[in-house]
Amino acid sequence: MARRKSRPNILFVTCDQWRGDALGIAGNAVVKTPNVDRLAGEGTVFLRHFANAAPCAPARACIYTGLYQMNNRVCRNGTPLDDRHDNIARAARRAGYDPTLFGYTDVAPDPRLHDANDPALKGYEGILPGFSVGQLLPEHQRQWLAWLGAQGIDVSMGSPDIHRPANGSKAIDASPPVYSADQTETAFMTEAFMRWHGAQEAGWFAHLSFIRPHPPFAVPAPYDTMYDPAECGSFSRAADPASEAGVHPFVAAELERTKTGKFLPGRKGKVRDLVEADFRQIKALYYGMISEVDAQLGRLFDHLKATCQWDDTIVILTSDHAELMGDHHLLGKGGYFDGSYHVPLVIRDPRRKAGRAGVTHFTEAVDLLPTLLDLMDLPPQPWLDGRSLAPFLDGKAPDDWRIEAHVEFDFRTGPGGSSKRMSASQRTANLAVLRGERYKLVHFAAGPSLLFDLDADPSETVDRSRDPDYRDIHVDMLERLLSWRAVHLDQSLALGELTEDGPRGPFAPLPHQ
Repeated sequence: MARRKSRPNILFVTCDQWRGDALGIAGNAVVKTPNVDRLAGEGTVFLRHFANAAPCAPARACIYTGLYQMNNRVCRNGTPLDDRHDNIARAARRAGYDPTLFGYTDVAPDPRLHDANDPALKGYEGILPGFSVGQLLPEHQRQWLAWLGAQGIDVSMGSPDIHRPANGSKAIDASPPVYSADQTETAFMTEAFMRWHGAQEAGWFAHLSFIRPHPPFAVPAPYDTMYDPAECGSFSRAADPASEAGVHPFVAAELERTKTGKFLPGRKGKVRDLVEADFRQIKALYYGMISEVDAQLGRLFDHLKATCQWDDTIVILTSDHAELMGDHHLLGKGGYFDGSYHVPLVIRDPRRKAGRAGVTHFTEAVDLLPTLLDLMDLPPQPWLDGRSLAPFLDGKAPDDWRIEAHVEFDFRTGPGGSSKRMSASQRTANLAVLRGERYKLVHFAAGPSLLFDLDADPSETVDRSRDPDYRDIHVDMLERLLSWRAVHLDQSLALGELTEDGPRGPFAPLPHQ
């Protein structure tokens, strides 16, 4: 066994669009995730962990800054992240690490720090400030495509068309793409990390940001046929799209706008028009994609063991957000449904006792930065919205822990546009969710609110907000949501004051300090 170093290695892994219920350790009897399950057996699995926002850039802003969307203000892909905010990479540097990125962070840089002609301002796939880059892999995937091309694969079609069935099938079936299981994006990133790792001394920090199981829904053999569509379980939804649309105007708009080609390149039509067999086939492919990622994670873990660093490495595994996967007759993420926000979280700290029982308290993406601060022996930051999960790693749940999860979703369309999802101005095109043990409140800035009784209606299809029997519960949830917002308004300067004796109290420092 390697001698324990004073500063542990940190491996922070984010996957993309992985549902929290799509894990063996979480009770899913279909999907096979032996390596994540093994990781959980050596650490702690958080069974009610929620992303705080969607899609990718807003979700990751919450992870990286420890701030809710109402404070970090990343409203959609392309919204710049204010450079004044601290983040995971900057914190790692304060702890003496050179944090190195493999993949992407989907951070649009603060334009106030750049000339208008700077190419960095021509997209939202920038790098979180503070990270060095081991291997970049943005949405165009050219680095991966070049790697495939060097192996003799025809990559002239580019991405996303590289994910189309190699046999040209237009049907929704298990036809695999042109690349093999050893040539996936996940395999590419895993190999890039292992090459980098071979040149590192102990005390490293790596962020692996895997794109899968994000769409397109395509996976090579043997994962393409690993799961029988007939055995992939049911969906949380109303009887048909029309009934689903009747729940709320927002849902009706989502059903109207969501196109199949976004998830399966080359296919026509809208997701709402898919039949049961289509959804089941897509779910089987999605589960195959998860198992492919799990296999590469196993390869990664085995590498750390073979290099005698497993016992010196903290591993954090999560996802930026989840995937509806047929729930509510939809694919993708966003809105207010649990299927979009309930994500995996497993933390293994070799300095702590392994095999903790699954944590069922509500935990959130904003908790990850405070947790890393704790694990890196950095001081806590009272202006953050999240809290350290380290007590749970020792089997000690704080008495005052939150009893709900919080979600925000901003569906504005961009500067100067009007929202196509609901009739609302840009500033009012947003919703907030209070998700408790039994009840779930969805509050729209413009539009009727929703209240679900999850005991009686786990599929979130029956609105109780106008039911007189639920009036007191509805009012209480609205008050709790208002209190949550009041407590978590931006605290970066509010916790201190200037006096005749000088500054008193904590202030969030600017990045250059």
